[in-house]
Amino acid sequence: MVGLAAATANADEQPTRIFHIGIVTPMPRSSPERVAFEDRLRELGYVEGRNVAIDYVQSNDLDRLAAAVGEMARNRIDVLLIGGQDELIKAAVTTARSVPVVTTAVDSDPLAKGYIASLSHPGGNLTGVVFQQLELIAKRLDLLTQAVPHIARIVLLYDAASVDQLAPAKRAASTLGIPLEEIDLKDPPYDYEYALAGTDGARGDVVVMASTPFGRTAKLTEAALRHHLPSICGRRANAEAGCLLSYGANFTDMFRLAADYVDKILKGAKPADLPVQQPTKFELIVNLKTAKALGLTIPQTILGRADDVIE
Repeated sequence: MVGLAAATANADEQPTRIFHIGIVTPMPRSSPERVAFEDRLRELGYVEGRNVAIDYVQSNDLDRLAAAVGEMARNRIDVLLIGGQDELIKAAVTTARSVPVVTTAVDSDPLAKGYIASLSHPGGNLTGVVFQQLELIAKRLDLLTQAVPHIARIVLLYDAASVDQLAPAKRAASTLGIPLEEIDLKDPPYDYEYALAGTDGARGDVVVMASTPFGRTAKLTEAALRHHLPSICGRRANAEAGCLLSYGANFTDMFRLAADYVDKILKGAKPADLPVQQPTKFELIVNLKTAKALGLTIPQTILGRADDVIE
């Protein structure tokens, strides 16, 4: 009888379901934002190899990533997490309409482009965290002028993924009365030394890096220091890598929030009914080691406003 009861109990046991999550992004899996996403998944009870499998596709080629979105949809994954590039979002709402999709969209406006019906009720298969930071580049230019005296020229580095930041940067530079030189970066990984040839911080040049998933900040900051250029970037990780200043949303929080969306969808929620959220926390980081290397004294007005100071 005991053996029969045990056999019956074992027959009644259901195997642990393994959820399949697809991730398609230009960001490497080792990036702080992606690590934060997976850390949050584990906090929510999802352990890779036990109850979740993650298929990760990373590339600098947006066309390849867009094709991967459709391929993952055909493989019937449970939920798809994508970067916010327009090519990926368009693929998500066309070739992957049968799959729930979560996006972390920076400088992309899915509402304006008709990919969602509204922020409060997306209405389709796409939801997530959306951050329109186009106007933040104006704030970055203003912060740089407050931190660095006697700026003669602003050098803006941008690429295909950040071209929408060009117009607000031009307007901001015009308002500040400072000439702006635009340098279009092509074919990642970028050659920052080549891009910054002819610049010199001693002549009053500064560099602003438009926010892009393709940038490699350590290479940028090395080149900027060789040319004695004060720099400002968009993420905390950029300042930690050597940018003089960074100002932007807390991207780690954005990706932890994306994990919460994935959790809700795996528990039965529909993307159409999950409101799109926008980050509310912005942070200013100052790297005093870089300031010292450039021979700069950062004004107390900037230090007093900083959320963190790297010494």
